[in-house]
Amino acid sequence: MGKWRTPAVEPDKQRINEQIRVSPVRVIADDGEQLGILPTEEALEKALGAELDLVEVAPTETPPVCRIMDYGKYKYQQKKRQHKGHTHQVKIKEIRVRPKTGVHDLNVKVARAREFLSHKDKVTVTVIFRGREMAHIEEGRRVVEEIVEQLDDIAKIEVPPTQHGRRMICTLSPR
Repeated sequence: MGKWRTPAVEPDKQRINEQIRVSPVRVIADDGEQLGILPTEEALEKALGAELDLVEVAPTETPPVCRIMDYGKYKYQQKKRQHKGHTHQVKIKEIRVRPKTGVHDLNVKVARAREFLSHKDKVTVTVIFRGREMAHIEEGRRVVEEIVEQLDDIAKIEVPPTQHGRRMICTLSPR
């Protein structure tokens, strides 16, 4: 047939303790010290004596490399490393109001903005002016300032209120 080879191991399935059938193995202690090439039984005795596991870390090497470690802790750290990359994608949410928006409607919009900010999203407050409302821009600014004041405990102004044609826009970000 040919040369005897170690059976292929799935990348996430490592052999531990009695599952390691190959002898001898190169052993690395839990502190990183090289213990050298030992018979598998002796390496397993050393691991169990230290109340740790013998884990095959490089099955394709000749002889296979095994490490004495706490396998449960190792798996936990691997899983933690895998999940580290999942961060919150910041979205920009918008609430639109008019200069004459009523107090209750304004409170509903503020509550919605508060919800967005608590989910770590940014909020753009847009005041839309129509027709003759353009003559009373200060009324729109008052509405924006009122919203900002109500959200002051959980938000900070990222972009102050600015006029863009028929719109006044202010961006808030979570504290």
